[in-house]
Amino acid sequence: MPNLLIIDDNAGIRTAMRVLFELYDFNVLEANSPEQAIACVKALGAGGVDCALQDMNFDADTTKGDEGVQLFHALRALDADLPIVLLTAWTHLEHAVALVRAGAADYLQKPWQDDKLVITVNNLIELRDAQRGQLRANAELKRQRTEIGELDLRGMVVASPEMIDLLRLAARVARSDISVLITGANGAGKERIAEILHHNSPVATGPLVSLNCGAIPSELIEAELFGAEAGAYTGAGKAREGRFDAANGGTLFLDEIGNLPLAGQIKLLRVLETGQFERLGSNKTRQVKVRIVCATNANLPAMIAAGSFREDLFYRLNVIELHVPALAQRVDDILPLARHFLAAGKSLSPQAERALLTHAWPGNVRELKNAITRASLLAQGAVIIPADLGLAEAKTNPVPAPIEPSKADIEQAIERAEGVIADAASALGMTRQSLYRRMERFGIERISIERK
Repeated sequence: MPNLLIIDDNAGIRTAMRVLFELYDFNVLEANSPEQAIACVKALGAGGVDCALQDMNFDADTTKGDEGVQLFHALRALDADLPIVLLTAWTHLEHAVALVRAGAADYLQKPWQDDKLVITVNNLIELRDAQRGQLRANAELKRQRTEIGELDLRGMVVASPEMIDLLRLAARVARSDISVLITGANGAGKERIAEILHHNSPVATGPLVSLNCGAIPSELIEAELFGAEAGAYTGAGKAREGRFDAANGGTLFLDEIGNLPLAGQIKLLRVLETGQFERLGSNKTRQVKVRIVCATNANLPAMIAAGSFREDLFYRLNVIELHVPALAQRVDDILPLARHFLAAGKSLSPQAERALLTHAWPGNVRELKNAITRASLLAQGAVIIPADLGLAEAKTNPVPAPIEPSKADIEQAIERAEGVIADAASALGMTRQSLYRRMERFGIERISIERK
C-alpha cells in the first residue's frame, strides 16, 4: 500500500483528498504545515513516502508561493527521488513552473479533477518503482560483472545479462573437475565457453585439445580419440597418438558429441569412469587424467529415445549443462560484438546499427563476425551503412522488434490514453517501464501533455 503525503493547511482539502485516495487503497498521511511535512518525511526516511501532494501557500492571505518553494527544496533535500505534485489555486504559476523545471513531478490547479489527480499520482509512483527496480537491476548487473571480471574471458565480449549469468555459472564450474556439457546453436560461442572453462581451471597450465566429432569419418574417430598402433587399420603405417594422450593433464573438448558412434561412446564412457583406454590394435591399457568438456547442438534426449546415443553416457557427460543462448536472445551483445569485430578506422552508422539489431542472426556470433569483416572490407568510406552489411536476405525472417517511437509518437499515445501510462504503453507495444525510460530520455513531462 503506497504512502501518500498530503500537505495543505486547509482541513477540508486534506479530508477530500484522503477520502478520494483511500478509495484506491492508498495509505494517506496528512500535514497542515511545512514543519509537519518535513517531520513526517524525516520520520519515515528516504523512500518512506511514495508521493507528496503539496500546497504552495500556507499563511493566511499569502499567494506568492514562497513557502511552497522552500518546502519543496526541503523535502527534496530529505528525499531526492520523492515525486512531488504542486497544488495551487492561483493563476500566477511562475513558481510552480520553475519548480517543475527543478524536479517537481507535476503541478495542478485547484479545484482539481479527481480522475486526473489519481492517474497522475499512480503514474508517478509506478515511475518511481520502475526507476528503483532499474537501479537495483543495474547494481546487480554491476556486481555480476565484477564477479566475472576475475575470469580470464579469452577476449570474449560480454554485455548481456544472459551471458553474464552463464559466465557466473561457468566461473564456479571451472574450478571443479566435473564433466560439462555445453549446449547451443552452431556459431553461438560454445567453443569459447570451453576455452574459458579450461583457462580458469586447476589444469589451466595443461594442454587444451579439441576434436570436432562431426568432422571425422566414423571409422576413424576412435583412432583420433584413443590412438592406434601401426597396422591397426588400413593406411595406419605407424603408431599414432590419440587426443586423450595429447590432452593428458589438461582438458579435452569434444565438439558435436552427438556424432560420436556407439562404439566410441562405450569407450568414452569407460575413460570417463576409470581414466583408462587402449589404442586401436593394442592390448596395453593406458591411464590418463583428462577433464572432459563436450558440446552439442543436437537433441541428445531425443537421440537416446531413438537409440543412437547412450543414456548412461549422457548422464555422465551432463553433470553440469551450460546453455549458450542464441545471439538473437541476447540483443545487448550484438553492438558491442560488432564494434569489437570492426576493422581499425571503421565505424557503424545509426542505420547500420539498427539493421544489426533487427537481423535474425541464424548463424549467431559467427555470422555477425563474417558480416562485419565483409563490411569492413567492402565499405567505401570509414562509416559502414546497411548496404555494406549484406543482410538483405534477413527481410524474409526478421527478429520481431517494435519500431522505436519518436517523442511525438509518445506524446500522442499518452494524450490519446488520457494520461494512463499503461494504456499508452500498450498502444505503443512496450512495457510501462520501457515507456517511462523513453519519457525520461526525451524529457517528456506529464504537464506538457495534459495541458495541451
